[in-house]
Amino acid sequence: MSNEAILVNGLKKSFKDKEVLKGVNFEVSRGEIFALLGSNGAGKTTMVHILSTLLSPDAGKGSICGYDVQQQPDLVRQNISMTGQFTALDSMQTGRENLIMIAKLWGIPKSYQVADNLLMRFGLTDAANLRVDKYSGGMKRRLDIAMSLIGQPTVIFLDEPTTGLDPEARMEVWDIVKELADGGTTILLTTQYLEEAEQLADRIAILHGGEIITTGTLAELKGMFPPMKVEYIEKQPTLEEIFLEIVRRKGVETNGK
Repeated sequence: MSNEAILVNGLKKSFKDKEVLKGVNFEVSRGEIFALLGSNGAGKTTMVHILSTLLSPDAGKGSICGYDVQQQPDLVRQNISMTGQFTALDSMQTGRENLIMIAKLWGIPKSYQVADNLLMRFGLTDAANLRVDKYSGGMKRRLDIAMSLIGQPTVIFLDEPTTGLDPEARMEVWDIVKELADGGTTILLTTQYLEEAEQLADRIAILHGGEIITTGTLAELKGMFPPMKVEYIEKQPTLEEIFLEIVRRKGVETNGK
């Protein structure tokens, strides 16, 4: 069995006259947290939509667990789950009812037991019988991620999962993501929060101008940045400084062509 959970080769996508993805290449190993880092409009969500079979690319290929996203979409969907920027919950139902509904749609037996186990795992047992419109932002996000685990997906796409959350709720989501990866789940995380990528990712790819301009571990990216010194104490660059320097260099290279 291949160790690659996600493989992307030359993906291109345009909307009208705007080229959003310009031949993107990367791979994600099984059990890895891979962060796709970029500003708004960089093409992160477009990439996730292609890999989750919601969009067709104009060119190139993508595969999930060896299944082609265009030629074998049903098999891809059996192996993935996605949590978008906005929670996909029925606010008129309780937390338990949301989970039971999704379990039944998956055809999973003992849906009530599945729901209760997930409520306990995500610290939502006390709020199980509350309508979701009474939940806080952090509680909604936890429930949303819990719903994405129904069916035991091999790969989870988290598209800007902490957008709009306060710092405490954001850290709760980070803990959940780390726990999922420790359990062997492969996670493709898109984010514009540099600290989020720094805290979570095994590897980071910077998507800028429709292209992956660099990929590596945090240590490898830091190695691209010259060490800075203040008096006698070596200052390690933050991921934000690395990101801005790499993007600046890319702009200089592009303008100099």
